[in-house]
Amino acid sequence: MTSDLPCGPAALAALDPRLPSPLEELRDERFARRGLRLLLKRDDLIHPELPGNKWRKLEPNLGAAASGRHTLFTFGGAYSNHLRATAAAGRLLGLATVGVVRGEELADRPLNPSLARCAADGMRLLFVDRATYRRKAEPEVLARVTAQAGLAADDCLVVPEGGSNAAAARGCAGLGQELRGAADVVGVACGTGGTLAGLAAGLAEGQRAVGFPVLKGGFLEAEVERLQTEAFGGRRGDWHLDDRFHGGGYARTNPELTAFAEDFTARHGLPLERLYVAKALHGLTTLAEEGAFARGMTVVAVVTGAPPSPSGV
Repeated sequence: MTSDLPCGPAALAALDPRLPSPLEELRDERFARRGLRLLLKRDDLIHPELPGNKWRKLEPNLGAAASGRHTLFTFGGAYSNHLRATAAAGRLLGLATVGVVRGEELADRPLNPSLARCAADGMRLLFVDRATYRRKAEPEVLARVTAQAGLAADDCLVVPEGGSNAAAARGCAGLGQELRGAADVVGVACGTGGTLAGLAAGLAEGQRAVGFPVLKGGFLEAEVERLQTEAFGGRRGDWHLDDRFHGGGYARTNPELTAFAEDFTARHGLPLERLYVAKALHGLTTLAEEGAFARGMTVVAVVTGAPPSPSGV
């Protein structure tokens, strides 16, 4: 990447990310009575507007941008944290941003707080029907969608849904590397699989990762393997998925998850982001209570983001 780009290395460094992110121990009786330590990897504190896996995924993508591509073009659902992070990155770095949103019907409705924040940060929102969205990775569909925005695909830095690609997986390997020697098991919520792909690759031998999908469908294992193959040449690390804790699916919760999150906050004074972080912690806590971890083990939960501000944005 050339140094004259607005997202060049100097500009990225000027955002002053907090790396490595803090590692905090919590005394939780559900873990302690089974002889386990619980630690939180506070990736939510990396940057106030680009927290957690969003920084780790976006930074290497921005760093790989080709000269002249000053528009970030990406994809997400109506409540996508990735869209919000990309819009914020564009504002902070002086880049134009376009967000392709799943759901043509949303174009005629008031913007929800998440999309309103994207628009306030300067992101142009393009709403497409769900059939088109499913085919967004096909070259002819991508060309048609970028043309709708008045752009050519070659003029944009196209970042996939969730920011997950080979560059993002390599960026998230730093998360695993920061946890070498500090954990036996690391749990993380999974949307598109990029964070787990990199995390597992970065961990040392003898450590393992467990991913908790926040969507239904059972497709993530193949996707994580694909990302690892593209980024590292093949499957890397000891990892598996536990798909019991999606809480009803993407951007959804259920009474059990809500009760868990409220109880966790009451115990520890830490509000939990509900769509990802609470699902991962719920999964790890359940596994601990099921006896899935041997006594003496250290369990780390990755806190990938913070709950929305009281204003909703």
